[in-house]
Amino acid sequence: MSEKWVPGLIYTLSLGPQRPGKLAGRLQGISKKMLTQTLRNLEDWGVVKRTVYDVVPPHVEYSLTSLGEKMVEPIALVHDWAQENREDIAKVFGNRLASKTS
Repeated sequence: MSEKWVPGLIYTLSLGPQRPGKLAGRLQGISKKMLTQTLRNLEDWGVVKRTVYDVVPPHVEYSLTSLGEKMVEPIALVHDWAQENREDIAKVFGNRLASKTS
Protein backbone atom coordinates (compact mmCIF):
# COMPACT_ATOMS: atom_id res chain seq x y z
CA MET A 1 0.00 0.00 0.00
CA SER A 2 3.02 2.28 0.16
CA GLU A 3 3.55 2.37 -3.60
CA LYS A 4 3.93 5.81 -5.14
CA TRP A 5 0.81 5.62 -7.29
CA VAL A 6 -1.65 4.19 -4.74
CA PRO A 7 -3.02 7.49 -3.38
CA GLY A 8 -3.53 8.92 -6.86
CA LEU A 9 -5.26 5.79 -8.10
CA ILE A 10 -7.56 5.63 -5.10
CA TYR A 11 -8.44 9.30 -5.43
CA THR A 12 -9.05 8.97 -9.17
CA LEU A 13 -11.22 5.89 -8.67
CA SER A 14 -13.22 7.78 -6.04
CA LEU A 15 -14.63 9.75 -9.00
CA GLY A 16 -16.27 6.56 -10.28
CA PRO A 17 -15.45 3.40 -12.27
CA GLN A 18 -12.79 3.95 -14.91
CA ARG A 19 -11.02 2.17 -17.71
CA PRO A 20 -7.23 1.73 -17.61
CA GLY A 21 -6.65 4.26 -20.40
CA LYS A 22 -8.58 6.95 -18.54
CA LEU A 23 -6.67 6.20 -15.33
CA ALA A 24 -3.34 6.47 -17.17
CA GLY A 25 -4.41 9.81 -18.62
CA ARG A 26 -5.27 11.21 -15.22
CA LEU A 27 -2.05 9.98 -13.59
CA GLN A 28 0.56 11.63 -15.75
CA GLY A 29 3.88 9.85 -15.69
CA ILE A 30 2.64 6.38 -14.78
CA SER A 31 3.75 3.66 -17.17
CA LYS A 32 1.33 1.05 -18.46
CA LYS A 33 3.31 -1.63 -16.60
CA MET A 34 3.23 0.28 -13.29
CA LEU A 35 -0.48 1.03 -13.68
CA THR A 36 -1.25 -2.65 -14.27
CA GLN A 37 0.97 -3.77 -11.39
CA THR A 38 -0.49 -1.26 -8.94
CA LEU A 39 -4.08 -2.06 -9.93
CA ARG A 40 -3.40 -5.78 -9.47
CA ASN A 41 -1.92 -5.15 -6.03
CA LEU A 42 -4.89 -3.02 -5.03
CA GLU A 43 -7.19 -5.75 -6.29
CA ASP A 44 -5.29 -8.36 -4.24
CA TRP A 45 -5.63 -6.14 -1.15
CA GLY A 46 -9.39 -5.91 -1.66
CA VAL A 47 -9.32 -2.17 -2.34
CA VAL A 48 -10.15 -2.24 -6.06
CA LYS A 49 -12.62 -4.32 -8.04
CA ARG A 50 -11.90 -5.26 -11.64
CA THR A 51 -14.97 -5.76 -13.85
CA VAL A 52 -14.60 -7.41 -17.24
CA TYR A 53 -17.45 -6.90 -19.71
CA ASP A 54 -18.05 -9.67 -22.24
CA VAL A 55 -18.02 -7.51 -25.35
CA VAL A 56 -15.80 -7.13 -28.41
CA PRO A 57 -13.36 -5.52 -28.00
CA PRO A 58 -12.90 -6.47 -24.33
CA HIS A 59 -13.91 -3.76 -21.88
CA VAL A 60 -12.43 -3.60 -18.38
CA GLU A 61 -13.29 -1.13 -15.64
CA TYR A 62 -11.85 -0.60 -12.20
CA SER A 63 -13.75 0.73 -9.20
CA LEU A 64 -13.26 1.02 -5.47
CA THR A 65 -14.61 -1.62 -3.12
CA SER A 66 -16.21 -0.55 0.16
CA LEU A 67 -12.79 -0.96 1.78
CA GLY A 68 -11.25 1.26 -0.89
CA GLU A 69 -13.91 3.90 -0.35
CA LYS A 70 -12.88 4.06 3.31
CA MET A 71 -9.40 5.12 2.20
CA VAL A 72 -10.58 8.17 0.25
CA GLU A 73 -11.05 10.49 3.24
CA PRO A 74 -7.59 9.95 4.80
CA ILE A 75 -5.95 10.33 1.39
CA ALA A 76 -7.90 13.55 0.78
CA LEU A 77 -6.75 14.88 4.16
CA VAL A 78 -3.09 14.21 3.32
CA HIS A 79 -3.58 15.75 -0.12
CA ASP A 80 -5.14 18.88 1.37
CA TRP A 81 -2.33 19.15 3.93
CA ALA A 82 0.29 18.84 1.18
CA GLN A 83 -1.43 21.55 -0.89
CA GLU A 84 -1.67 23.90 2.09
CA ASN A 85 2.01 23.34 2.94
CA ARG A 86 3.35 23.15 -0.61
CA GLU A 87 5.93 25.94 -0.17
CA ASP A 88 7.33 24.55 3.08
CA ILE A 89 7.52 21.05 1.61
CA ALA A 90 9.36 22.40 -1.45
CA LYS A 91 11.89 24.11 0.83
CA VAL A 92 12.51 20.90 2.78
CA PHE A 93 13.08 18.90 -0.40
CA GLY A 94 15.25 21.69 -1.81
CA ASN A 95 17.40 21.66 1.34
CA ARG A 96 17.68 17.85 1.24
CA LEU A 97 18.78 17.89 -2.39
CA ALA A 98 21.30 20.66 -1.72
CA SER A 99 22.83 18.78 1.21
CA LYS A 100 23.18 15.60 -0.88
CA THR A 101 25.03 17.38 -3.67
CA SER A 102 27.44 19.28 -1.44
